[in-house]
Amino acid sequence: MKHHPQGSTAASAAAEGSPVGEPDGDALRRWVLAFCVIRFDLEQGQVVEECYPPGDLPPSDELCVAFSSFPDSMSHHQHRSRSSIHDSIFFFRIRSASASTSGGFLYGYVFNRQRQDERLKRGGEQKSVVILSPRPYSSVFRPLLQILGPLCFDIGKRALELVAAHVASWPSPIPGKLMELPIGSAVLKVHLPPLLSFPANGDGDGDRCDGDELALSAAMAPFPPANPSIPQGLFHDADLFGIFRGILLQLWVLWELLIIGEPLLVIAPTPPQCSEAVAGLVSLVAPLLCSIDYRPYFTIHDPDFAALNSLREGDAFPPMVLGVTNLFFLKALQNIPHIVSVGSPSPNSGRSLQVAARPSSTNGPGKNPRFGKLNLEQLSLNKFSPTNLLNAMKLRRDGPLSLMTEHKEAIWSTYSATTKPDTSVLNRLIDAGMSPRIEESMSVVNNEILRRHFLELTTNFLAPFGPYLRATMPLEGSSPFVEPPVLPPFHADDFLKSLAERGPGKFLSKRMRANWLDLYRCFLRGRNFMPWFQRRRVIAELEQQRLWRQARMNADMKKLILKMSELEVVDSFNAIERHLLREMQQSGRGGVDSAQACQKLKGDLEAVFNVLPKDTQQLLLSHPQRASLLGVGL
Repeated sequence: MKHHPQGSTAASAAAEGSPVGEPDGDALRRWVLAFCVIRFDLEQGQVVEECYPPGDLPPSDELCVAFSSFPDSMSHHQHRSRSSIHDSIFFFRIRSASASTSGGFLYGYVFNRQRQDERLKRGGEQKSVVILSPRPYSSVFRPLLQILGPLCFDIGKRALELVAAHVASWPSPIPGKLMELPIGSAVLKVHLPPLLSFPANGDGDGDRCDGDELALSAAMAPFPPANPSIPQGLFHDADLFGIFRGILLQLWVLWELLIIGEPLLVIAPTPPQCSEAVAGLVSLVAPLLCSIDYRPYFTIHDPDFAALNSLREGDAFPPMVLGVTNLFFLKALQNIPHIVSVGSPSPNSGRSLQVAARPSSTNGPGKNPRFGKLNLEQLSLNKFSPTNLLNAMKLRRDGPLSLMTEHKEAIWSTYSATTKPDTSVLNRLIDAGMSPRIEESMSVVNNEILRRHFLELTTNFLAPFGPYLRATMPLEGSSPFVEPPVLPPFHADDFLKSLAERGPGKFLSKRMRANWLDLYRCFLRGRNFMPWFQRRRVIAELEQQRLWRQARMNADMKKLILKMSELEVVDSFNAIERHLLREMQQSGRGGVDSAQACQKLKGDLEAVFNVLPKDTQQLLLSHPQRASLLGVGL
């Protein structure tokens, strides 16, 4: 849950209890690189009016940030009244040399205000307030923008300084944790994405994370956690139901395209809709680490556009998800194999699906008869009819260029999906009709239903890799001082052969067609597999080291010695010595836990030493370092 002030109360909320003095730059950069105010000028184009702290936005990034902070045109929001104001929030992701600690990308969260007034030049003006961050913490920056945006239009530059002072006072981000972040009299209560959502040495690498939590988050459970409100990946707050409502049946196709890392062009009428759609697609594959490039709002001014535009016919399009509003991309990027269009041209005209009213006799406790299920017939759930057939043929014949004349929600792709749409999930979704207030609350319910299903679907899809990523503990009664076994080696061909023999499991068998193994083949070849697998592999190894270390701390060495031969006792002495030297190195770096471990291992080393023959003891003591470990002076 997020608590924040709205409208005119934003200024007083942010100003109340404001920290005194200049914010600490290093503390601020834990969350935010810079706050900007950018104005669209008729003569000069995009102009950065303010940047706070001054000089923190590199000139090489300034132009791309400025162009990415405005819609392509005001045409989507023209109103017939003489004077009107339209506010919107969206975000973008650009390459940045200054973001070396965040995988080379910078995230911009934009509060855009378009004011239409016949008394102004060309009938209107627009300005954007932008939060730039190396971290994709949308659950933090969206509500923060709802405070900062209006406040900035009320009091100007002072708003940037006030909010920056509050942000600098926040504790360091802790991935995977619920954090309470004060902003004046308000508190943002947000769950940050888990550390495994970020690439190694990438977006969240500088954040603090407990080692036990890191290993625990890698557990390959066959089913997701009981609480679907806890993020398992990036952009958990994306409105899946709201943005894909018109093409819900295509979510399973889109899930597969994201899983295997296929290039995808997302077209929407407005930046908020296209950035929401891209965020939703990335969130769809949680807990899989999404390693393909994604751009929530991409413009022709992005430096990467030149390389994409220069691709020749037949050239492979790089694996990425591009969110755009400019229909020019349909002609410029004809090599991209998959295109999906979402959203409605008028953000204020909600699309309403037919409601199938529930009979009053079936309304049990807690059920509201005003709401209804989504009408699956209207979603054309594989239902044959001459009209559906003609519409599908016309859509395929016209292709995505038909969007040039009329926006429609559809997908154009030759990809044949393996996963079948789950009608039991769709049947649970609720349509609230035309009421915006009820619509918002129902979207929360529907999003949880969809997110839980795709989290379960992804987790079960990844489950067959579990044996290669599972840490082992010492067997009961065995010595934890020997080196732990290595994890099983992974070979794609052997994996596929073994998987074909045992099947995908009960959950997937009911939801996938006979060619399900092809989906795994494509996944293994795609851009997402190896970074995810290697990351999980490293964490499994760390978890195994932790488990064996814990077993060593709990082991009763005197009892273990009774079962050992003389040779095994000598081997144990050498093994304990190695572990002790490692712990001493850690203890030298200030680790309290390692200091305790050193005491335990020294006791174990002495216990083993005392049962060795005298001649072996003398031989061991001839080494000065070893004698020092045993506390014996030479």
